[in-house]
Amino acid sequence: MRVLIVNTSERTGGAAVAANRLMKALNNNGVKAKMLVRDKETDSLTVVGLPESVWLRWHFLWERFVIFCKLHFNRGHLFDIDIANTGTDITRLREFQEADVIHLHWINQGMLSLGDIRRILQSGKPVVWTMHDIWPATAICHVTLGCRNFLSQCHNCRLLPSGGSAKDFSTRIWQKKLQMLNDETIYFVACSRWLELEAKRSALLKGQKITNIPNPIDTHIYKRGDKQEARKRLGLPLDKKLILFASQRVTNENKGMSYLMEACRLLTDIPQLGVVILGGHAEEVVTQLPLEAFPLGYVNDEQRIVDVYQASDVFVLPSLSENLPNTIMEAMACGVPCVGFKVGGIPEEIDHRRNGYVAEYRSAEDLAQGIRWILTEADYASLSQNAVHKVAQRYSQQSVAMQYLDVYHQAQAFKHYKL
Repeated sequence: MRVLIVNTSERTGGAAVAANRLMKALNNNGVKAKMLVRDKETDSLTVVGLPESVWLRWHFLWERFVIFCKLHFNRGHLFDIDIANTGTDITRLREFQEADVIHLHWINQGMLSLGDIRRILQSGKPVVWTMHDIWPATAICHVTLGCRNFLSQCHNCRLLPSGGSAKDFSTRIWQKKLQMLNDETIYFVACSRWLELEAKRSALLKGQKITNIPNPIDTHIYKRGDKQEARKRLGLPLDKKLILFASQRVTNENKGMSYLMEACRLLTDIPQLGVVILGGHAEEVVTQLPLEAFPLGYVNDEQRIVDVYQASDVFVLPSLSENLPNTIMEAMACGVPCVGFKVGGIPEEIDHRRNGYVAEYRSAEDLAQGIRWILTEADYASLSQNAVHKVAQRYSQQSVAMQYLDVYHQAQAFKHYKL
Protein backbone atom coordinates (compact mmCIF):
# COMPACT_ATOMS: atom_id res chain seq x y z
CA MET A 1 0.00 0.00 0.00
CA ARG A 2 1.21 3.51 -0.89
CA VAL A 3 0.09 6.39 1.34
CA LEU A 4 0.63 10.07 0.59
CA ILE A 5 0.62 12.21 3.75
CA VAL A 6 -0.18 15.86 3.00
CA ASN A 7 0.82 18.60 5.44
CA THR A 8 1.71 22.28 5.05
CA SER A 9 5.07 22.03 6.83
CA GLU A 10 7.66 19.27 7.03
CA ARG A 11 8.89 19.96 10.56
CA THR A 12 7.42 23.16 12.04
CA GLY A 13 4.44 22.78 14.37
CA GLY A 14 2.83 19.92 16.25
CA ALA A 15 0.95 18.58 13.23
CA ALA A 16 4.16 18.42 11.19
CA VAL A 17 5.91 16.53 13.97
CA ALA A 18 3.01 14.09 14.27
CA ALA A 19 2.75 13.59 10.50
CA ASN A 20 6.48 12.91 10.25
CA ARG A 21 6.31 10.39 13.05
CA LEU A 22 3.36 8.65 11.45
CA MET A 23 5.21 8.43 8.13
CA LYS A 24 8.15 6.75 9.87
CA ALA A 25 5.84 4.45 11.84
CA LEU A 26 4.06 3.35 8.65
CA ASN A 27 7.33 2.77 6.77
CA ASN A 28 8.61 0.73 9.71
CA ASN A 29 5.50 -1.44 9.55
CA GLY A 30 5.28 -2.41 5.88
CA VAL A 31 3.49 0.63 4.38
CA LYS A 32 5.16 2.78 1.70
CA ALA A 33 4.49 6.30 2.97
CA LYS A 34 5.63 9.66 1.66
CA MET A 35 4.94 13.22 2.77
CA LEU A 36 3.95 16.06 0.45
CA VAL A 37 4.58 19.49 1.96
CA ARG A 38 4.67 23.13 0.95
CA ASP A 39 7.55 23.96 3.31
CA LYS A 40 10.28 21.37 2.75
CA GLU A 41 13.11 21.83 5.25
CA THR A 42 15.33 18.73 4.94
CA ASP A 43 16.82 16.56 2.22
CA SER A 44 14.73 13.54 3.26
CA LEU A 45 13.91 11.33 0.28
CA THR A 46 10.52 10.42 1.72
CA VAL A 47 9.41 14.07 1.90
CA VAL A 48 8.45 15.84 -1.33
CA GLY A 49 7.96 19.60 -1.63
CA LEU A 50 5.41 21.24 -3.89
CA PRO A 51 6.90 22.28 -7.25
CA GLU A 52 8.72 25.62 -6.97
CA SER A 53 6.45 28.48 -7.97
CA VAL A 54 5.94 32.14 -7.19
CA TRP A 55 2.33 31.20 -6.44
CA LEU A 56 3.22 29.28 -3.27
CA ARG A 57 3.98 32.47 -1.35
CA TRP A 58 1.14 34.27 -3.08
CA HIS A 59 -1.40 31.68 -1.86
CA PHE A 60 -0.39 32.36 1.74
CA LEU A 61 -0.40 36.15 1.32
CA TRP A 62 -3.71 36.26 -0.54
CA GLU A 63 -5.55 34.26 2.15
CA ARG A 64 -4.10 36.47 4.90
CA PHE A 65 -5.06 39.62 2.94
CA VAL A 66 -8.69 38.48 2.56
CA ILE A 67 -8.88 37.63 6.27
CA PHE A 68 -7.23 40.96 7.16
CA CYS A 69 -9.93 42.77 5.21
CA LYS A 70 -12.69 40.78 6.93
CA LEU A 71 -11.15 41.75 10.28
CA HIS A 72 -11.44 45.42 9.28
CA PHE A 73 -7.63 45.62 9.05
CA ASN A 74 -7.07 44.53 12.63
CA ARG A 75 -4.27 41.99 13.14
CA GLY A 76 -5.76 40.63 16.39
CA HIS A 77 -7.10 37.33 15.02
CA LEU A 78 -5.17 37.27 11.75
CA PHE A 79 -3.70 33.82 12.42
CA ASP A 80 -6.62 32.41 14.40
CA ILE A 81 -8.67 32.11 11.19
CA ASP A 82 -8.23 29.98 8.08
CA ILE A 83 -10.58 30.05 5.09
CA ALA A 84 -8.74 27.88 2.51
CA ASN A 85 -9.69 30.18 -0.35
CA THR A 86 -6.51 29.42 -2.31
CA GLY A 87 -3.98 26.62 -2.64
CA THR A 88 -2.33 24.13 -4.98
CA ASP A 89 -4.02 21.42 -7.04
CA ILE A 90 -1.96 18.34 -6.11
CA THR A 91 -4.00 15.80 -8.09
CA ARG A 92 -1.71 16.13 -11.14
CA LEU A 93 1.48 15.35 -9.20
CA ARG A 94 3.14 11.97 -9.73
CA GLU A 95 3.18 11.29 -5.98
CA PHE A 96 -0.57 11.80 -5.82
CA GLN A 97 -1.28 9.58 -8.83
CA GLU A 98 0.91 6.76 -7.47
CA ALA A 99 -0.75 6.76 -4.03
CA ASP A 100 -3.43 4.30 -2.97
CA VAL A 101 -4.61 6.49 -0.09
CA ILE A 102 -4.44 10.26 0.36
CA HIS A 103 -3.92 11.20 4.00
CA LEU A 104 -4.52 14.87 4.81
CA HIS A 105 -3.16 16.44 8.00
CA TRP A 106 -2.84 20.21 8.68
CA ILE A 107 -3.26 21.76 5.22
CA ASN A 108 -3.92 25.41 6.07
CA GLN A 109 -2.25 28.74 5.28
CA GLY A 110 -2.28 28.35 1.51
CA MET A 111 -1.44 24.65 1.14
CA LEU A 112 -4.84 23.44 -0.11
CA SER A 113 -8.01 25.33 -0.89
CA LEU A 114 -11.50 23.94 -0.35
CA GLY A 115 -11.66 23.53 -4.12
CA ASP A 116 -8.39 21.56 -4.08
CA ILE A 117 -9.79 19.24 -1.42
CA ARG A 118 -12.93 18.79 -3.50
CA ARG A 119 -10.77 17.75 -6.49
CA ILE A 120 -8.96 15.24 -4.27
CA LEU A 121 -12.30 13.78 -3.17
CA GLN A 122 -13.47 13.50 -6.78
CA SER A 123 -10.25 11.80 -7.92
CA GLY A 124 -11.56 8.40 -6.92
CA LYS A 125 -8.89 7.86 -4.26
CA PRO A 126 -9.87 7.15 -0.64
CA VAL A 127 -9.18 10.11 1.66
CA VAL A 128 -8.26 10.00 5.34
CA TRP A 129 -7.97 13.28 7.26
CA THR A 130 -6.25 13.48 10.64
CA MET A 131 -7.71 16.32 12.71
CA HIS A 132 -4.97 18.07 14.68
CA ASP A 133 -7.54 20.66 15.76
CA ILE A 134 -11.22 21.30 15.18
CA TRP A 135 -10.94 23.41 11.98
CA PRO A 136 -12.26 20.63 9.68
CA ALA A 137 -15.45 20.57 11.80
CA THR A 138 -15.99 24.35 12.00
CA ALA A 139 -16.10 27.18 9.50
CA ILE A 140 -12.97 29.23 10.19
CA CYS A 141 -11.57 28.60 13.69
CA HIS A 142 -9.04 26.11 15.04
CA VAL A 143 -10.05 26.56 18.68
CA THR A 144 -13.67 26.94 19.80
CA LEU A 145 -13.05 28.01 23.44
CA GLY A 146 -16.61 27.26 24.49
CA CYS A 147 -18.39 28.37 21.29
CA ARG A 148 -20.98 25.76 20.26
CA ASN A 149 -22.25 27.29 17.02
CA PHE A 150 -20.64 24.49 14.99
CA LEU A 151 -23.23 22.09 16.43
CA SER A 152 -25.76 23.60 14.01
CA GLN A 153 -24.05 26.20 11.78
CA CYS A 154 -21.26 28.70 12.35
CA HIS A 155 -22.46 32.31 12.72
CA ASN A 156 -21.94 35.25 15.08
CA CYS A 157 -18.26 34.29 15.11
CA ARG A 158 -16.35 35.63 18.12
CA LEU A 159 -13.25 36.08 15.93
CA LEU A 160 -14.93 38.55 13.59
CA PRO A 161 -15.45 42.28 14.30
CA SER A 162 -18.28 42.93 16.75
CA GLY A 163 -18.79 39.21 17.18
CA GLY A 164 -20.04 38.68 13.65
CA SER A 165 -23.73 38.43 12.75
CA ALA A 166 -26.44 35.85 12.10
CA LYS A 167 -25.08 35.38 8.57
CA ASP A 168 -21.48 36.54 8.68
CA PHE A 169 -18.25 35.55 6.92
CA SER A 170 -18.06 32.32 8.97
CA THR A 171 -21.48 31.30 7.65
CA ARG A 172 -20.31 31.74 4.05
CA ILE A 173 -17.23 29.59 4.63
CA TRP A 174 -19.43 27.00 6.37
CA GLN A 175 -21.58 26.78 3.24
CA LYS A 176 -18.49 26.38 1.07
CA LYS A 177 -17.27 23.53 3.27
CA LEU A 178 -20.67 21.86 2.96
CA GLN A 179 -20.36 22.10 -0.83
CA MET A 180 -16.85 20.63 -0.63
CA LEU A 181 -18.14 17.58 1.26
CA ASN A 182 -21.35 17.16 -0.75
CA ASP A 183 -21.89 13.46 -1.64
CA GLU A 184 -18.30 12.64 -0.67
CA THR A 185 -16.92 10.64 2.25
CA ILE A 186 -13.79 11.31 4.27
CA TYR A 187 -12.46 9.05 7.01
CA PHE A 188 -11.73 11.61 9.74
CA VAL A 189 -9.30 10.59 12.48
CA ALA A 190 -9.17 12.71 15.63
CA CYS A 191 -6.02 12.46 17.73
CA SER A 192 -8.06 12.27 20.93
CA ARG A 193 -11.38 10.84 22.07
CA TRP A 194 -12.41 14.36 23.10
CA LEU A 195 -11.93 15.72 19.58
CA GLU A 196 -13.69 12.69 18.08
CA LEU A 197 -16.78 13.46 20.16
CA GLU A 198 -16.63 17.15 19.23
CA ALA A 199 -16.32 16.30 15.53
CA LYS A 200 -19.26 13.89 15.70
CA ARG A 201 -21.40 16.71 17.13
CA SER A 202 -20.56 19.04 14.24
CA ALA A 203 -23.41 19.55 11.78
CA LEU A 204 -20.77 20.06 9.08
CA LEU A 205 -19.49 16.50 9.39
CA LYS A 206 -22.87 14.78 9.66
CA GLY A 207 -22.69 11.40 7.92
CA GLN A 208 -18.89 11.34 7.73
CA LYS A 209 -16.75 8.52 9.16
CA ILE A 210 -15.06 9.67 12.39
CA THR A 211 -12.81 7.75 14.78
CA ASN A 212 -9.79 8.48 16.97
CA ILE A 213 -6.18 7.31 16.88
CA PRO A 214 -3.42 8.94 18.95
CA ASN A 215 -0.21 10.33 17.49
CA PRO A 216 2.76 7.93 17.60
CA ILE A 217 6.14 8.51 19.23
CA ASP A 218 9.51 6.82 18.76
CA THR A 219 10.37 5.50 22.22
CA HIS A 220 13.89 4.66 21.03
CA ILE A 221 14.51 8.42 20.84
CA TYR A 222 12.27 9.76 23.59
CA LYS A 223 13.33 7.83 26.66
CA ARG A 224 14.66 8.29 30.16
CA GLY A 225 18.25 9.42 30.54
CA ASP A 226 20.72 10.71 33.11
CA LYS A 227 19.28 13.97 34.46
CA GLN A 228 22.59 15.43 35.58
CA GLU A 229 24.34 14.69 32.29
CA ALA A 230 21.45 16.25 30.36
CA ARG A 231 21.71 19.39 32.47
CA LYS A 232 25.44 19.62 31.89
CA ARG A 233 24.92 19.44 28.13
CA LEU A 234 22.35 22.25 28.33
CA GLY A 235 24.19 24.40 30.84
CA LEU A 236 21.35 24.14 33.37
CA PRO A 237 21.92 24.14 37.18
CA LEU A 238 22.53 20.75 38.73
CA ASP A 239 21.09 21.57 42.16
CA LYS A 240 17.63 22.90 41.29
CA LYS A 241 14.23 21.35 40.80
CA LEU A 242 13.22 22.40 37.30
CA ILE A 243 9.73 23.04 35.93
CA LEU A 244 9.56 22.82 32.13
CA PHE A 245 7.18 24.83 29.94
CA ALA A 246 7.33 24.29 26.17
CA SER A 247 5.44 25.76 23.24
CA GLN A 248 6.21 26.65 19.65
CA ARG A 249 5.46 30.26 20.63
CA VAL A 250 5.65 30.88 24.37
CA THR A 251 3.60 34.09 24.18
CA ASN A 252 0.59 32.34 22.61
CA GLU A 253 -2.18 33.16 25.11
CA ASN A 254 -3.85 29.81 24.47
CA LYS A 255 -0.82 28.00 25.93
CA GLY A 256 -1.52 29.52 29.35
CA MET A 257 1.81 31.05 30.38
CA SER A 258 -0.09 33.55 32.56
CA TYR A 259 -1.46 30.66 34.64
CA LEU A 260 2.02 29.21 35.09
CA MET A 261 3.28 32.62 36.23
CA GLU A 262 0.55 32.81 38.86
CA ALA A 263 1.21 29.21 39.94
CA CYS A 264 4.90 29.99 40.36
CA ARG A 265 4.01 32.85 42.72
CA LEU A 266 2.38 30.23 44.93
CA LEU A 267 5.47 28.01 44.84
CA THR A 268 8.19 30.46 45.90
CA ASP A 269 8.47 28.69 49.27
CA ILE A 270 9.93 25.58 47.57
CA PRO A 271 13.72 25.97 47.76
CA GLN A 272 15.89 25.83 44.65
CA LEU A 273 13.00 25.89 42.21
CA GLY A 274 13.48 27.13 38.63
CA VAL A 275 11.61 27.28 35.31
CA VAL A 276 12.98 26.14 31.95
CA ILE A 277 11.23 27.76 28.97
CA LEU A 278 11.47 26.05 25.60
CA GLY A 279 10.05 27.84 22.55
CA GLY A 280 10.04 31.00 20.50
CA HIS A 281 9.93 34.36 22.36
CA ALA A 282 11.00 32.63 25.59
CA GLU A 283 13.14 35.60 26.61
CA GLU A 284 10.07 37.88 26.60
CA VAL A 285 8.49 36.24 29.67
CA VAL A 286 11.58 35.68 31.83
CA THR A 287 11.27 38.93 33.79
CA GLN A 288 7.61 38.23 34.56
CA LEU A 289 8.32 34.97 36.39
CA PRO A 290 8.84 35.07 40.18
CA LEU A 291 11.31 32.18 39.96
CA GLU A 292 14.71 31.99 38.27
CA ALA A 293 14.08 31.20 34.63
CA PHE A 294 16.21 29.61 31.92
CA PRO A 295 15.02 30.53 28.39
CA LEU A 296 16.24 28.07 25.76
CA GLY A 297 14.42 29.59 22.78
CA TYR A 298 13.02 27.63 19.85
CA VAL A 299 14.84 24.31 19.31
CA ASN A 300 14.55 22.12 16.22
CA ASP A 301 17.26 19.57 17.06
CA GLU A 302 15.49 16.46 18.34
CA GLN A 303 18.33 15.23 20.56
CA ARG A 304 18.54 18.62 22.25
CA ILE A 305 14.78 18.53 22.85
CA VAL A 306 15.16 15.10 24.47
CA ASP A 307 17.93 16.54 26.66
CA VAL A 308 15.54 19.29 27.80
CA TYR A 309 12.92 16.74 28.86
CA GLN A 310 15.47 14.52 30.56
CA ALA A 311 16.86 17.51 32.46
CA SER A 312 13.44 18.49 33.87
CA ASP A 313 11.61 17.33 37.00
CA VAL A 314 8.05 18.20 35.93
CA PHE A 315 6.46 19.33 32.67
CA VAL A 316 3.62 21.85 32.88
CA LEU A 317 1.24 22.65 30.00
CA PRO A 318 -1.57 24.97 31.21
CA SER A 319 -3.21 25.23 27.77
CA LEU A 320 -6.74 26.55 27.52
CA SER A 321 -7.50 24.25 24.57
CA GLU A 322 -5.64 21.16 23.38
CA ASN A 323 -6.17 18.08 21.26
CA LEU A 324 -3.55 15.48 22.23
CA PRO A 325 -0.34 17.49 22.76
CA ASN A 326 2.87 15.87 21.54
CA THR A 327 4.80 17.66 24.29
CA ILE A 328 3.04 15.77 27.10
CA MET A 329 3.62 12.49 25.29
CA GLU A 330 7.31 13.34 24.79
CA ALA A 331 7.80 14.32 28.43
CA MET A 332 6.09 11.16 29.68
CA ALA A 333 8.24 9.00 27.38
CA CYS A 334 11.28 10.57 29.05
CA GLY A 335 9.88 9.70 32.47
CA VAL A 336 8.82 13.23 33.37
CA PRO A 337 5.48 13.55 35.24
CA CYS A 338 3.17 16.18 33.73
CA VAL A 339 0.65 18.74 34.94
CA GLY A 340 -2.07 20.16 32.71
CA PHE A 341 -5.59 21.50 32.86
CA LYS A 342 -8.64 19.28 32.55
CA VAL A 343 -9.34 20.22 28.95
CA GLY A 344 -9.41 18.53 25.53
CA GLY A 345 -7.31 15.38 25.28
CA ILE A 346 -4.98 16.19 28.19
CA PRO A 347 -6.88 13.95 30.69
CA GLU A 348 -6.51 11.09 28.18
CA GLU A 349 -2.72 11.37 28.40
CA ILE A 350 -2.28 12.24 32.08
CA ASP A 351 -3.80 9.75 34.48
CA HIS A 352 -4.53 11.89 37.54
CA ARG A 353 -2.15 11.15 40.44
CA ARG A 354 -0.86 8.06 38.63
CA ASN A 355 1.60 9.51 36.13
CA GLY A 356 0.96 13.21 36.69
CA TYR A 357 -1.69 15.68 37.83
CA VAL A 358 -4.80 16.99 36.03
CA ALA A 359 -5.64 20.44 37.41
CA GLU A 360 -9.04 22.11 37.39
CA TYR A 361 -9.53 24.23 34.28
CA ARG A 362 -8.10 27.75 34.50
CA SER A 363 -7.16 27.30 38.17
CA ALA A 364 -3.64 28.57 38.85
CA GLU A 365 -4.06 27.41 42.46
CA ASP A 366 -4.72 23.80 41.46
CA LEU A 367 -1.94 24.01 38.88
CA ALA A 368 0.43 25.02 41.67
CA GLN A 369 -0.93 22.24 43.87
CA GLY A 370 -0.19 19.69 41.14
CA ILE A 371 3.39 20.91 40.73
CA ARG A 372 3.90 20.91 44.51
CA TRP A 373 2.42 17.42 44.85
CA ILE A 374 4.72 15.95 42.20
CA LEU A 375 7.88 17.66 43.47
CA THR A 376 7.43 17.32 47.24
CA GLU A 377 4.75 14.77 48.15
CA ALA A 378 4.27 12.01 45.56
CA ASP A 379 6.31 8.86 44.96
CA TYR A 380 8.26 10.41 42.09
CA ALA A 381 9.89 7.17 40.92
CA SER A 382 6.48 5.52 40.61
CA LEU A 383 5.04 8.47 38.67
CA SER A 384 7.98 8.37 36.29
CA GLN A 385 7.70 4.65 35.68
CA ASN A 386 3.95 4.87 35.13
CA ALA A 387 4.44 7.66 32.58
CA VAL A 388 6.92 5.60 30.56
CA HIS A 389 4.66 2.55 30.70
CA LYS A 390 1.61 4.54 29.50
CA VAL A 391 3.47 5.81 26.43
CA ALA A 392 4.86 2.38 25.55
CA GLN A 393 1.40 0.83 25.73
CA ARG A 394 -0.70 3.52 24.06
CA TYR A 395 1.48 5.56 21.71
CA SER A 396 4.09 3.22 20.28
CA GLN A 397 4.82 3.33 16.54
CA GLN A 398 3.56 -0.19 15.89
CA SER A 399 0.31 0.27 17.81
CA VAL A 400 -0.58 3.49 16.00
CA ALA A 401 0.53 2.24 12.56
CA MET A 402 -1.69 -0.84 12.85
CA GLN A 403 -4.70 1.29 13.78
CA TYR A 404 -4.15 3.54 10.76
CA LEU A 405 -3.67 0.55 8.48
CA ASP A 406 -7.12 -0.64 9.52
CA VAL A 407 -8.60 2.78 8.67
CA TYR A 408 -6.86 2.77 5.28
CA HIS A 409 -8.34 -0.63 4.46
CA GLN A 410 -11.81 0.55 5.52
CA ALA A 411 -11.49 3.67 3.36
CA GLN A 412 -10.36 1.61 0.36
CA ALA A 413 -13.16 -0.91 0.80
CA PHE A 414 -15.77 1.85 1.08
CA LYS A 415 -14.48 3.62 -2.02
CA HIS A 416 -14.45 0.35 -3.97
CA TYR A 417 -17.99 -0.43 -2.82
CA LYS A 418 -19.21 3.05 -3.78
CA LEU A 419 -17.65 2.79 -7.25
